[in-house]
Amino acid sequence: MAEQDAHAAEVTDATRRTRLANERTELAWWRTGLTALAVALGIGRVVPELNEPAVRWPYVVAGVGFALWGIAAIAYGSRRSSEVERVLAAGRFPEPPGWTRLTLAVSGMALGLLTAILILLD
Repeated sequence: MAEQDAHAAEVTDATRRTRLANERTELAWWRTGLTALAVALGIGRVVPELNEPAVRWPYVVAGVGFALWGIAAIAYGSRRSSEVERVLAAGRFPEPPGWTRLTLAVSGMALGLLTAILILLD
């Protein structure tokens, strides 16, 4: 009986740690998204005002791209956190969808490349 109690306590502790890690991960997605929103404001509005380039639209496109990426990161983090909580309550662990992370990674790299090009051409 003592062995079963120890096992149950171990499972409970692991679930508790997973829930706390899930909360920290959600907050990290939010911080990342908010940072992308700040970058969006900087590249889309502040940089063109400081530099007064002849053509503003590439900066606006990059700014909107970073804003959309930031919104997607916050939404993904919140959705993923809810999914993990739901599945943990059922005694399972969810596998993250690969396509979502791949989409965020590829679009983030594309925005980084666009930013690098704007810096080089300016």
